[in-house]
Amino acid sequence: MTAGRPFISVVAPAYCCSECLPELYRRLCAALEALTSDFELIFVNDASPHRDWEIISELARIDPRVKGIDLSRNFGQHHAITAGVDHASGDWVVVMDCDLQDQPEEIPKLYWKAVSGPFDIVFGRRVSRQDAWLKIFLSRAFNLVFRFLADTRLDPSIANFSIASREVMDVYRGLREAGRSHGLTLLWCGYRVGFVDVEHAERFAGATTYSFQRSVNLALEAITARSNKPLLLSIKLGFVIAGLSMLFGLWIVFRKLAWGIPVTGWASMIVSLYFLGGLLMANLGVVGLYLGKVFDQTRNRPLYVVRGSVNLTAAPVHGAGAEAAERRGPRTAE
Repeated sequence: MTAGRPFISVVAPAYCCSECLPELYRRLCAALEALTSDFELIFVNDASPHRDWEIISELARIDPRVKGIDLSRNFGQHHAITAGVDHASGDWVVVMDCDLQDQPEEIPKLYWKAVSGPFDIVFGRRVSRQDAWLKIFLSRAFNLVFRFLADTRLDPSIANFSIASREVMDVYRGLREAGRSHGLTLLWCGYRVGFVDVEHAERFAGATTYSFQRSVNLALEAITARSNKPLLLSIKLGFVIAGLSMLFGLWIVFRKLAWGIPVTGWASMIVSLYFLGGLLMANLGVVGLYLGKVFDQTRNRPLYVVRGSVNLTAAPVHGAGAEAAERRGPRTAE
């Protein structure tokens, strides 16, 4: 344990989880006190329209080990995780969801796996996922596509539930790309990674806010941030179509010269034009998507903006508005 910092930090982004937070706090305290009394709980309110920030503020007033960060708008789960990690000062940092599908009682498993390995990062492998069939199907489909496009094999049973050492978190905090994915970023760091089976529970209360469109957008974000293979595939497809078109043109000329077959087919010509035009538009869209990512990154905007905070001290801060939030002190829940 390093003097002046907690032994374990737990980061949990909160969005529409007001009914889960009191139970999450209670179970976290019970689970962590079995390991150490020196811990901190960092709840990040990702501009939830419910009472999340009010409850976080109440918990922080009761227990100084609870620290709250209130973001100015909804930046997304992985940006909210980044905000929490930026303020986490523990020797070990746990990241988990706040809906209690990641169970606090499994945190000791992650820790003991890390120290016995030894591993710098340990992910919880969900033995039996308690999610809707559509979410499980989309997760497996994403892993297959990501494996092909990024040449990286992912385990569909792991997500954000993990523990990482202080050394890893210091590296993680230096990675400020706009396209965020907590688990993929940890894997990119290249440290010793371990896995341990954990029990995955049903959501404690409420309903998931991850719609089909949001899941697809997150998948596109992860792929384009970590692979340029779609661009290479666009180039290869263009050459293949050009080659086939040339061969087909030569075949038409040969038929005319050899057998006198007239060149006809207005409908086929129009269909070909539409087909090629669609491919060109698709390829331009792929290129434009990557250019848009480059544009977003070159603007160098902060990954999140902090509107208010409670119980935060001198942890390093990278997000905009954090210093001002510290000077203002806790923001009263609306």
